[in-house]
Amino acid sequence: MSATGQLQYEARMRPRYAVAAGAAAVLLIAGAVVQQLGPRTSVTELTVELITAHKAFAADLIAAMLNSIGSVALAATLAFMFGLARARNPRAQSFIRAIIWLGGGLVAVTGITYAVVIGIKANQFVTTGSQTYVDANRLTSSGILIVLQLVGQLAALMLTASYVLVSLNSMRVGLLTRFMGYLGVFAGVLVLLQITQVPVVQAYWLAALSVLLSGKWPSGTPHSWESGRAEPWPSSRELREQRMKAGGAAPRGRPKPTREPVAATAPAGGSRSSAKRKRKRRK
Repeated sequence: MSATGQLQYEARMRPRYAVAAGAAAVLLIAGAVVQQLGPRTSVTELTVELITAHKAFAADLIAAMLNSIGSVALAATLAFMFGLARARNPRAQSFIRAIIWLGGGLVAVTGITYAVVIGIKANQFVTTGSQTYVDANRLTSSGILIVLQLVGQLAALMLTASYVLVSLNSMRVGLLTRFMGYLGVFAGVLVLLQITQVPVVQAYWLAALSVLLSGKWPSGTPHSWESGRAEPWPSSRELREQRMKAGGAAPRGRPKPTREPVAATAPAGGSRSSAKRKRKRRK
């Protein structure tokens, strides 16, 4: 596709994905907030956790649904950004798109499935049996819960890779500023680390991306959005050289040493004759 055709396609699709990015930011925050508002316990004991999960089932299910929809919107936004970056740099690996969709889809499916399964297990624990630790351990040691936890970890790893790869590829071709590129990388790392339960950094990055996609970036849209070609950001050395040229300053560097003029000396023969006259006077 030519640069003109690519720009026409982007002009049609950017408003839609601006909405998708903004929706993903809102849904991810809303899901985390709803989950935190439900019943919680500070006691890390399996029987108490199951009783609390039974009470918080409705809130956890709603939170999982909001997070799942937000994850799909996130995957769609990241896939769109990767498509724009690859149009400007065909050497970008095509398998990144598969990682994006697979990671977002697994997060969505495992989130809802885990909430339903743990809700069923908690209901069984509360309504049947003697509610002992043995019963709680038996219910939570089932194979399906272990598989869901492993798949959830894999999905989180793939979502982290999606954030990082899309942010770096978009920054390299000039679609994202350096600040937005490195912030996207940091947001991806926080998917695994989870310093806080509320994804503030991810939501902020998505909201900022929504503003960029809508064409209302405060400092002006990067040139790559207007040219349809890769416009790499200059390095710090290139920026210094540009400032020096703009200011008319001489380039910095170590000055070349200048030689001092050598004083004229008398011929070697004249020096020997004067030395002989001095020796005759001494005699």
